[in-house]
Amino acid sequence: MTPPPTRILVTGGAGYIGSHACLRLLEAGLDVVGLDDLSRGHRGAFEAISAAAADLPGSFSPIEASISDRSTCEAALGDHRIELVMHFAALAYVGESVEEPLRYYDNNTGGAISLLQAMNSTGVNRFIFSSTCATYGEPSTDRIPIAEDCPQAPINPYGHSKHMVERVLFDHAYARRAADPAFAFAALRYFNVAGSDPKIRIGEDHRPETHLIPICLEVAAGRREALVIHGDDYPTDDGTCIRDYVHVCDLIDAHIAVMNGLAPGDARALNVGLGHGWSVREVLEACRKITGHPIPERPGPRRPGDPPRLFADSSRIKGEFGWAPHFTELEETVATAWAWMKARPNGYAG
Repeated sequence: MTPPPTRILVTGGAGYIGSHACLRLLEAGLDVVGLDDLSRGHRGAFEAISAAAADLPGSFSPIEASISDRSTCEAALGDHRIELVMHFAALAYVGESVEEPLRYYDNNTGGAISLLQAMNSTGVNRFIFSSTCATYGEPSTDRIPIAEDCPQAPINPYGHSKHMVERVLFDHAYARRAADPAFAFAALRYFNVAGSDPKIRIGEDHRPETHLIPICLEVAAGRREALVIHGDDYPTDDGTCIRDYVHVCDLIDAHIAVMNGLAPGDARALNVGLGHGWSVREVLEACRKITGHPIPERPGPRRPGDPPRLFADSSRIKGEFGWAPHFTELEETVATAWAWMKARPNGYAG
């Protein structure tokens, strides 16, 4: 077994998930390089991570650059003697991907290919890809909870752009077997990510915000008038859609568990989730309970392509890599998100 890596490049390191990855890796005593072009990430996240790193066992080096900038990526990989790349840098708005598909394929698919080429030229041969359950599209009800062998049939450019990266990885791994049999990767697929660093050092700050939990909290904070429930006549107990929510820290712990257990030649796809879901109304009630705010709601039309239920079967990563979530109660996750929003009502802007 190859020793676990100690020097990690995190792409998208100033974004929501990538920033939490940087922080968790630093807490584990690893040396981290965070790379982000700051088009969607926040300079304030890099600053917060750098400040936290002063009291943590690992070291942190932020780099402002795009994953498509191959020469800069090669320099970062070589100069910092990187042993593994955790790749989070991606555009992730489904609606935007429908309106601007070329941008999504260029950044998400083309950027990942450029990054892999930089790894190839510098001899870095371990890769953890932050994929998505959007690659499954709209599975039939008999395939829920969704296991890794569920057919992949994305229904939007975002999902397609991520699926293409998975295909590239499997093909690249096959092609590299002769030249570099140690090349290994894992693609982690997950649905909704929620919550924030429990110590309130970093948090979720999307512009615009499209995720359910922070939208509910924005209503509680007076930044929105009401929550719009898109469809209340689905075939579920309360008529609203059910989704799998994993706390961002648990998600990063899953990436770390796989990173530490990745064997030479591995080519893996793994789901990450709680294995069950909560409905929109259950999320709304949890947010009301935690904030103590009534959070007004109003009905809205269904959104095209919204299946009634989506949640993952994560038994493979639990059984093979020993991962288990710590945040299993919805209120716990909401509480960390609310603590961040109260402390930083304008996110990284102040």
